[in-house]
Amino acid sequence: MLFPEAQVRIWLYTQPADMRKSYNGLCALVKQQLQDDPLSGQLFVFINRKRTQMKVLYFDRSGYCIWGKRLEQGHFHFRSTPEGKRSLSWTDLKLIVEGIDTESIRQFKRYKKP
Repeated sequence: MLFPEAQVRIWLYTQPADMRKSYNGLCALVKQQLQDDPLSGQLFVFINRKRTQMKVLYFDRSGYCIWGKRLEQGHFHFRSTPEGKRSLSWTDLKLIVEGIDTESIRQFKRYKKP
């Protein structure tokens, strides 16, 4: 399991992604579709059309890393957006990975450091 730093931004690509893509293909998706820099150290999450596979691309100090998960049963639940890109918190990512529907949960107000 990956353990990102507290300030790392996490981006979900809400369009279906081809899970045959590896480092170069996912970097191209980040540059062209998400209009972002894959070298920024942010986490980029990709899910396939069936919502049974997930890949997370990120760049640490020495190179690219891909973390992947394939479900044997069920599928990932997430809220899609028309712009194709959605910001996630670390908690949202953990909920999606664990199979919890993020649309049906209620999140109560918490203190956020300004």
